Amino acid sequence: MAAETLAGRGFKVHVLDHMASPARKFLMAGRGGLNITHSEPLDLFLTRYGSAQSPLVPAIRAFPPSAIVEWCEGLGIETFVGSSGRIFPKSMKASPLLRAWLHRLQDLGVEFSMRSPWTGFDGTPTILATGGASWPRLGSDAGWVSILRSAGIMVNDFRPANAGIFIPWSEHFRNRFAGTPLKRIAITCEGRRVQGEAMIARYGLEGSGIYALTRELRDAGSISLDLKPDLDLGTLQERLARPRGKMSTSNWLRKTVRLAPEAMALLREAKAQPTAANIKNLAFQVTGSAGLSRAISSAGGIAMDEIDQDFQIRKLPGVYAIGEMLDWEAPTGGYLLQACLSMGVVAGRAVPA
Repeated sequence: MAAETLAGRGFKVHVLDHMASPARKFLMAGRGGLNITHSEPLDLFLTRYGSAQSPLVPAIRAFPPSAIVEWCEGLGIETFVGSSGRIFPKSMKASPLLRAWLHRLQDLGVEFSMRSPWTGFDGTPTILATGGASWPRLGSDAGWVSILRSAGIMVNDFRPANAGIFIPWSEHFRNRFAGTPLKRIAITCEGRRVQGEAMIARYGLEGSGIYALTRELRDAGSISLDLKPDLDLGTLQERLARPRGKMSTSNWLRKTVRLAPEAMALLREAKAQPTAANIKNLAFQVTGSAGLSRAISSAGGIAMDEIDQDFQIRKLPGVYAIGEMLDWEAPTGGYLLQACLSMGVVAGRAVPA
């Protein structure tokens, strides 16, 4: 996006990429449907960036979600808003968008040099967009960290973000329920509650509800699941107090509170009685999180104090840093791509003519 913005201003732009082909992580992001941004009101959208709002908010306001939709349409890519409010290309794929984008860059005269690692500064105005440290096999291997640290730039250690968590399931539960979604639940960690969905994995839990609690889960020892967030404790207690008759426990829970089989299995896995209190507050031990090699994104990177409002590195005039190189994080839902694209536009507009 920075290259497109610069080329549109008349600059001669040369993109160096140390991989054999461009945008590998972008293509990976589209494997399950390319979520490019979100349709929620902008003021709410901006809160998703937590402590990084100060540097990111002006950039996103300068190139907001509506601008991304217009940009996609300008490339011939129609979009739609999903039931969750997330915005996707109609094809649900990244490859058609990438092909159209690369053709536009070629038409603008942007040159690409593949297998060309960045090894340091040569005085040329440069925008660094070399990624964080997640999914390193796709290119974001953080090999640039030593170069910037040797130049006196503060680079905070990388940590996984939007990653699954480890829960020591029993072998029976793992074999029976891995790959099963947990729909309409609420997750609480360190006093913060998120309502959404999760996926049972062989190693623990993953999915949007888990990813939204990344900051809290990194240092937490446990989580609590509310298996029926739409029913308050009193209503659950009243329903479970009704005569059970000869119904089995599973039939009783299914008919009285519409508890799903996987939710019943979680109660058994936790060795918890099927009471209203346990259904509303089911605790599990968290033994860790998936590492950077499998995390969707990463926290850590160049400290935000090291850059100005245009993402220029203060100690290195003429050098800009954007994207996951910077120390910020956001949940999945279109917020990651939105911020990266917005930063590219702002940095591309800021390079002096």
